[in-house]
Amino acid sequence: MERVWESYGLTEEEYNQILEKLGREPNHVELGILGALWSEHCSYKSSKKYLKKFPTKADWVVQGPGENAGVVKIDDKVWVAFKVESHNHPSYIEPFHGAATGVGGIIRDILSMGARPIALADSLRFGEFDYHETKKLVKEIVSGIGFYGNCIGVPTVAGETFFESSYRTNPLVNAFCLGIMPAGKMYRARATKEGQLLFLIGSSTGRDGIHGAVMASGEFEEDVEEKRPNVQIGDPYFGKKLIEAIMEIVDKDLIVGMQDLGAAGLAGSSSEIAAKSGKGVELYLENVPLREEGMTPYEILLSESQERMLLIIEEDKLEEVKEITDKWHLEGAVVGKITGDGIFRAFFKGELVAELPVTLIVDEAPVYDRPYEEPQYLKDLRSFNQNELEPVNIPEALESLLSSPNVCSKEWVYTQYDYHVGTNTILIPGHDSAVLRLKWVEKPKIKTDKGIAISSEGNGRMVFLNPYEGGKYIIAEVCRNLACVGAKPLAITDCLNFGNPERPHIMWQFVKAIEGMAEACKYLNIPVVSGNVSLYNETVDKGEIRNVFPTPIVVGVGVIENGENFTPSKIEAESELYLIGNLEQKLKLDGSEFLKVVHGLIKGDVPAVDLEKEKALIELLLELNEKKLILCAHDVSTGGLIITLLEMVFPSRYGLELEIYSEERADIFLFSENPTRVVVSVENERAEEFKELVESKGLNWLYLGKTTEERKIKLNYNGEEILNHDIERLKKLWKNSLARLVEST
Repeated sequence: MERVWESYGLTEEEYNQILEKLGREPNHVELGILGALWSEHCSYKSSKKYLKKFPTKADWVVQGPGENAGVVKIDDKVWVAFKVESHNHPSYIEPFHGAATGVGGIIRDILSMGARPIALADSLRFGEFDYHETKKLVKEIVSGIGFYGNCIGVPTVAGETFFESSYRTNPLVNAFCLGIMPAGKMYRARATKEGQLLFLIGSSTGRDGIHGAVMASGEFEEDVEEKRPNVQIGDPYFGKKLIEAIMEIVDKDLIVGMQDLGAAGLAGSSSEIAAKSGKGVELYLENVPLREEGMTPYEILLSESQERMLLIIEEDKLEEVKEITDKWHLEGAVVGKITGDGIFRAFFKGELVAELPVTLIVDEAPVYDRPYEEPQYLKDLRSFNQNELEPVNIPEALESLLSSPNVCSKEWVYTQYDYHVGTNTILIPGHDSAVLRLKWVEKPKIKTDKGIAISSEGNGRMVFLNPYEGGKYIIAEVCRNLACVGAKPLAITDCLNFGNPERPHIMWQFVKAIEGMAEACKYLNIPVVSGNVSLYNETVDKGEIRNVFPTPIVVGVGVIENGENFTPSKIEAESELYLIGNLEQKLKLDGSEFLKVVHGLIKGDVPAVDLEKEKALIELLLELNEKKLILCAHDVSTGGLIITLLEMVFPSRYGLELEIYSEERADIFLFSENPTRVVVSVENERAEEFKELVESKGLNWLYLGKTTEERKIKLNYNGEEILNHDIERLKKLWKNSLARLVEST
C-alpha cells in the first residue's frame, strides 16, 4: 500500500484518524491542509498538555495565550502586546532569509493585535568556533536580522548570543517583538457574525514557504539543500508599508479582527479565524493576488509568502479598506467570507477543492502523552566535586573567560542592528535590560511617562544539567535583570526550544523544565502571556544524532513608573561597591562558564534558586531605584562575580580597588554563577542608609571595594593580592574577542 500520508508529515495512525472522522479519503489539497495544521509546529500535540502548568492570569493581563500575542496593561492609557517565536529550522536551512523572516513574522504577530511594533529582541545560539560552519551561520543570521529590522524601522534593543557544541548543526534563532496600543483598542483573530468578508492585504502570493510548518516539525538529516524551497523570502520595505496601512485601518476602526499569514499560510489563518469564532469559512482562491503563473489551489492555500494579513471586515467598510490598500501600494482582495456551518470550504474557479470540518483542522489534532524518563547521563554529570579541581592561576583564568564568546562583548552583533530608530531607546544593548520610553506617536495616539524594560535569558547549559532547577534559574534571572534597571516585572513570553520529543529523555527535559519555570512564575507572580514551542531540534551529522541543549528562551517585560528614572548597569561615578542578595547559599562552580572554559567540563548540578530571597531581592532593587540609593546595578551571571565587576567598569573611566574576605576558595568565589546576587554601586554618604534597607528585606550585603581614578583592577583576597591588571588591556580583550573569532580566516 502506498504510504500517502508520509509526504504530508502525518503518521499512519493520524491518517486513519482522519479517515474515521471524515468517513472518506481526503483529497490532495485536504491532506496538505491537515498535514500542516496537525504538524507539531501548529498543533502543539506533544506539548499542549504541559503548557497548562504555566500561570497565565493577573489583574494586569488583558490577553494571555491563545491569540497572536499576549497583551498587558501599563496604565489606564497604554497596553503593550508582545511575543517571542522561533525560526530555528528555516535559519538552519537558509540562514539569512530564515532569520530575516523570523523578524518579519513576529512583527506581524504584534501588528495583528492592533499594536504598533516598537521594539525587537533576538536570542541566538550557535555551535562553537571549531565547527567549520559557525562563522558563516553567525554572519548570515546576524545580517538577516539586521537587514529586516533596520529596513522596516523597528529597533533591535535587546537579546543574547551563546555558543555551545550542541547547537552546531541546529542554530536557534528566537525573535521577540513588543508593540503599543491605546488601552481598549486590541483586536483578535475573530469574526463576530456570518457574512463578514475576509480581505487579504499585503504582498502577492508565491510558491515560497510551502510545507514550511511541516518542515519546522521534523528533525533534519543530511538533505538540507532539498528543503530550501520551504523557506520564505521576506521584503522589509513591503513590511513597512503593511505596518502603516494596518495602523491607518485600525485608527479608522474599519475592521472586526485580523490574523497574520504565517505557518500554513491562507489555510492556517482562515481556519484559525473560523475556529476561534465558532464559525465556518469559504475561500475563493482565484481572487488571491499571485506573483507566479500556474499556481495550484494546493500551492495558493499553503504558501507561506511573507508580508500578508487577513482582515475580517463588514461589507460597508470594503471600499475604505481598498482605498488605504491602494494608497500604500499593497495588494488587496476579498478572498472569502465567514459562514455559519462550521465547515472550511475552498473553491477555485467555481470548483470545490477542499471541504473539511473546522474542528477537524484546528481542534482535533491528536494530543500525545509521550513517555518520559530521567536520562542516565545525569548520574555521571552530577558526580562532580568542585573541591577536587586543581587550583588555577586567577589572572590567566580571567583572561581566558574574557576571551570566551559567551562572556566577551556582543558588540559585534548588536552594532549591526539599529537600536535607536524611533528615538524611544533610553538604555541600549549592553545593560541588564533595555529601557524604552513610551512617548507620544501619531498612530496610535499615546502619551505616558511610564517606561518599558525588556530582558532576554535562556541558559541551556543549566537546563541540561537540571531541567527543573534550570527552569527556575532562567525565570529568576530574567526578573532580576528587569529589577536591576528599576522595572517591576509584569509578564513573560517564552520560546521552548528542545530536541526530539519522541526520545523519552528529551521529553523528560521538557516536562521538568516547564515545572521549574511554572513554579518560579507562580511564586514571583509573573504570568506567561504568550509563547512558542520548537521541538525536533535534532540533527543527524555524519551518522551522529545530536539534540540541542534544552533551551527555554524567556523574554521578560517590566514597567518603570517614571521612564527617566532607571538604574544603569555601568559605573558612572566614584562610589563604593557592594554585593547584595542571597549570600548565605553555598557557592558552586557547577554549570559555570569558568568550569567549561578553564577546566573543559560541563558537569554538576544547578545552584538552586531560593525563590523567597529572589522575590525579596527584586522588591529591594525596585525600592533602591525609587529612592535613588544606588548609582548602578548589575546581576552576577555568566562568568561570575569578577566578570560582573569588570563589565560595570569597562565603559567608565574608573578603576577598581577590591578588598574581599571569604571562606571560599578564590576561584569558587570569583567565578561561581550562583543566582540571587547583584553588584551595586553606592555613594559613600548614603552607604549606611543603603545597608539598613538591604537588611530590612532579610538579605545580605558584602563590601567589595571602591572605584579609583587609577585605571586598574587591584584585588586583595583574604589579604593576598591576586590581581593587579590594567583595565584597558582587559577591556580590549573582552571587546574584540568575538569579532576576532568571527572574522578570522
